[in-house]
Amino acid sequence: MQYMKCRLVILVLFACLSGCDRGPAPPDSSSKSADIPPTSKVTQTKMSVAAASDLKFAFEEVSTEFNKLHPEIQVETTFGSSGNFFAQLSNKAPFDIFFSADIGYPDKLIEQGDGLKETLFSYGVGHLGIWVRNDSELDPEKNGIAVLSDPSVKKIAIANPRFAPYGRAAESALKHFEIYESVQDKLVLGENISQTAQFVESGAADVGMIAASLATVSPLREKGRFWQLPTDSYPKLVQGGVILSWAKDREACDELRLFVTSEAGQAILRKYGFAPPGE
Repeated sequence: MQYMKCRLVILVLFACLSGCDRGPAPPDSSSKSADIPPTSKVTQTKMSVAAASDLKFAFEEVSTEFNKLHPEIQVETTFGSSGNFFAQLSNKAPFDIFFSADIGYPDKLIEQGDGLKETLFSYGVGHLGIWVRNDSELDPEKNGIAVLSDPSVKKIAIANPRFAPYGRAAESALKHFEIYESVQDKLVLGENISQTAQFVESGAADVGMIAASLATVSPLREKGRFWQLPTDSYPKLVQGGVILSWAKDREACDELRLFVTSEAGQAILRKYGFAPPGE
């Protein structure tokens, strides 16, 4: 009997030692962790855009709609006068694509080797007009260009003709109507067409000659009245752009260029007062 008990103890000990020698259990192939997909990341591309000030409101919507189609492309836009941008880009300013209020500037950049010739594009035609605040007694819708010669007008805001295509257009219109010399001393110059509108909006000027793309949309539409100048009174404002030769992501820039000139992009620009390039 004692012998049987001893043998049983030995067998139990042997079984325990055998179990300890076994390696760890293999991983369960049905583990839930095996079902978790790898994290997917969308590679973001930043695109730096230099854009004429008359695009300020329109381009916000353009960027929003473009981003819906291309969430991987982040558009960063700086607005200013086309002439100033031309000077900066001539010195290799770090922009990828240029939207000018005068297609002549992109043309010059191409001539200098700073713009890619095959990427030149026209995206619209701008319009110029006269804008006054709602509290003004001037009535450009009724009296047209004559409001600029009204005795009550002390300051007329226009964009600086040296840098801004709309400023040159304003100067041409004043000469076309043969009133330039009589109002020359009343002119106050904005750095760009957006600042020109701000002069009138703030009361720093009595009346301004500004872009339809600013005057006919909120917030200026609710704050004032606008009369569009006859298009034959100033040189046609054909607006265009180009991809710079040092653009970091040529493909992303091409996507934006194609969107702006597409039916969807053109529909947005028409909402903001731009005529199609062919008109």
